[in-house]
Amino acid sequence: MSNVLFTGCATALITPFKKGEVDYDALKNLVEFQVSEGVDAIVACGTTGEPSTMTAKEWEDVLSFIIRQVNRRIPVIAGTGGNNTKDVIEKARRAKEFGADAQLCVTPYYNKTTQNGLIAHYTAIARDGALPVIVYNVPSRTGLNMQPKTLEALANEPNIIAMKEASGNMTQIMDMIRLCGDKIAFYSGSDEIIAPVRAVGGLGAISVLANIAPKAMGDICRLPIDEAAKLNLRWLPLITALFLEVNPIPVKAAAAALGLCRNEVRLPLTPLSPEHGHMLKEEMQKAGLIC
Repeated sequence: MSNVLFTGCATALITPFKKGEVDYDALKNLVEFQVSEGVDAIVACGTTGEPSTMTAKEWEDVLSFIIRQVNRRIPVIAGTGGNNTKDVIEKARRAKEFGADAQLCVTPYYNKTTQNGLIAHYTAIARDGALPVIVYNVPSRTGLNMQPKTLEALANEPNIIAMKEASGNMTQIMDMIRLCGDKIAFYSGSDEIIAPVRAVGGLGAISVLANIAPKAMGDICRLPIDEAAKLNLRWLPLITALFLEVNPIPVKAAAAALGLCRNEVRLPLTPLSPEHGHMLKEEMQKAGLIC
């Protein structure tokens, strides 16, 4: 495997808002926090970054700002995924102009398509050649699950370099790695199973928790597997708490508790409920992130 973009932890970065607008001061501080804590890559405008609520100009402005702020210190991966193949290709071309290193493409949602449609969709994106492609499978959000044989067919495309797998199905993940592991890199898209995915050949994770605990998530992605497994178990309660409501609602609340940004999301998302906020605070205290 010669085209590995990163090994370790990439942060699926949140987008901070202030009174309905992107908070660029907070975004600058978030990027610097991630880099200083040693993350291996940043995903800009991935689903955790709420791009579905951004205008096209906001998406461009946020992505280009993050790329400039990172300034080539680590790779920046642009979230380009969508359910319109032509639009994904156009976004990838724009991301390349800004200096992105790769693109993260979630499987189509709502219109969804078939497994053959997935092959055609990703093949068209890859062969356009704008940016290397990281496929993103997250059926709980899209209603569509990529099958291992489908990924096997796509892994023959030179510009498809990796899979972010967030089905949570270890049997499926193992089958994908068995079929494709010598051709593409695998990253866990589920923080709760980073160590198990590493144990069967994964190279790390694209993480939500890394927004507030980047060093810990980096350790889980890089330490010897027995140590990583123990650490993964230790952080499991907080990982679970970060999905009490739809991502990124809880992680935005957690980041606000650390003073990293405001606790502000865009409709149709709404702030974390008081009940879940109390539960999240308890787990953050147990993890030593807040007093």
